[in-house]
Amino acid sequence: MTEKSNTTGVLLLNLGGPDSLEAVRPFLYNLFSDRLIIKLGPEFLQRPIAASIALSRAPKTRAMYQQIGGASPITRLTLEQANALQTSLGGNFRVYVGMRYWHPFIEAAVAQAYADGIQHFIALSLYPHYSLATTGSAFAELQNVLKTYPLPCTYIRSWSQNRLYIDALVKSIVEAIGDDNHADCHILMSAHGLPVYFIENGDPYLDELNKTIDLIKEMLPGPTYHLSFQSRSGPVKWLTPSTEEKILQLSAEGVRRLIVVAISFVSDHIETLYEIDILYSHLAKKHGIILKRTRALNTEPLFIEALTDIINGYYK
Repeated sequence: MTEKSNTTGVLLLNLGGPDSLEAVRPFLYNLFSDRLIIKLGPEFLQRPIAASIALSRAPKTRAMYQQIGGASPITRLTLEQANALQTSLGGNFRVYVGMRYWHPFIEAAVAQAYADGIQHFIALSLYPHYSLATTGSAFAELQNVLKTYPLPCTYIRSWSQNRLYIDALVKSIVEAIGDDNHADCHILMSAHGLPVYFIENGDPYLDELNKTIDLIKEMLPGPTYHLSFQSRSGPVKWLTPSTEEKILQLSAEGVRRLIVVAISFVSDHIETLYEIDILYSHLAKKHGIILKRTRALNTEPLFIEALTDIINGYYK
């Protein structure tokens, strides 16, 4: 460990994604090994079952990644977000990136911060809406890592109602609407799916999603808003409707133009670039709908301003 620093560390936490086609199988193994996402039988069988699932799903998942360039852009984009946030925050902070299921792992980020002499962390999950399956899992892993690197840490659990974040979403929607009449627009908020049992056990994910959408409606009245859930897998009961089901329903109701907002994602990755841009776009077109996705927040200046506001709010 180097000399102690007065600089505050900021750790951006995210899912991570395979950085090559070869990384798909081990990434899936890491994902399905996490019992906070899904319990695969008794605990001692979690990893063997995860290995089996990763082996069986890897070919199909690789084919998906091949269609978006052969890798997930999430690590590159999160590092770009970290660099932009570093510039915005200034010299009193040092921003690190830790991924839950692929490199750079949370442990590597904490080890680097410890070596840099960081004395205190602010952990900011890049999931705007808290769920045990996302932010909760990342925080659990961070807490485990901090047993080896004993740094005090402030955890930012959720920021689903941050006004600058809402502003950034509204801006992206307005840009997508363009010159169309707002009253004629249908906006589909497509959120990441979650098994119903999480909500039944008190998980606030759905409630926080609805609060975000309500704030968007306040700022941008006129369009008709809908909520659906994507990226569902596994034989459990999931939040409904699925995005596929909602597109078919809207088509049957006569909707012909649809703007999709990837409401629970703050950067492009397979859920936006493959699921929405390819899979759902083709489905919509087949059923007479022109689908347009709002651009991801990525390094949108207003979004970086939101992250800066969130950090400064906790730092003060």
